[in-house]
This record gives sequence, C-alpha cells and structure tokens, in this order.
Amino acid sequence: MATANQVSVKFKRKRKKTYSGTPILRNDPFVKGVCVSVKTTSPKKPNSAVRKIARVKIKSKRTITVSIPGHGHNLQKFSVVLARGGRSNDVPGCRYKLVRGKYDFSTVESFYRKKAHSKWGLKLSDIKN
Repeated sequence: MATANQVSVKFKRKRKKTYSGTPILRNDPFVKGVCVSVKTTSPKKPNSAVRKIARVKIKSKRTITVSIPGHGHNLQKFSVVLARGGRSNDVPGCRYKLVRGKYDFSTVESFYRKKAHSKWGLKLSDIKN
C-alpha cells in the first residue's frame, strides 16, 4: 500500500530513465551513412587481434564508429553503407555493425573459409567446383 507522501502530488514517483544501447538509431532498425574513414584497431585487454572498423557520417550530421563484419571488405572513403545496432564486445565505443550486401558493401568475402561456416562466404561445394 502506498503511503500518504507517495500518493501526494508534491512527491510523485519518478520514472527510471531508460538506457539505449544504440542511441543514434532512435527506434529505427537501420541508418544509412557515408564512410569518413576505414581503419583498424586493437581490442580490449584479454583479446589480441586487428579489428576492422569504419567511421560513418549519418544523416543527422553525427559520426559513429561501426564494426565491419566478416573476412575482408571492399570499403573505402565515401562508400555508402547501411548500419544496424549490435555492439562489438571488445572494441570500445563501437555500438553498431554494417550490413553486408547493401549499397557499396559487397556480400562476398574476399577470401574463402575452408572450415568455418559463414553468412556471407561461399560454401565448400562452390569452392571445389
């Protein structure tokens, strides 16, 4: 049961502020943008690799850091890309990923995977033929 103070107009219950993991999207599933730069970075502490990232300028004149998924890419400055939500866990400040096969970002990876499966790479049967 609520107390007299809680019910009174003077001390209303305050709503908890919601946190958005992808604030740039503003309830849209995707956002279109243009690559400002394409570069590599190293991940956070226990991991060691070379992660491919891009800085993308979007419609609202803001620049976001996006992760480039898959093996190899054809991106360069001024490439038009589509970004979606989804953070790269070990790259600080990277809350978005690029969508393959849309605009200037090609679907096919630049080299074949021999063992692992891939969303974008060619199947093993295609490589042998």
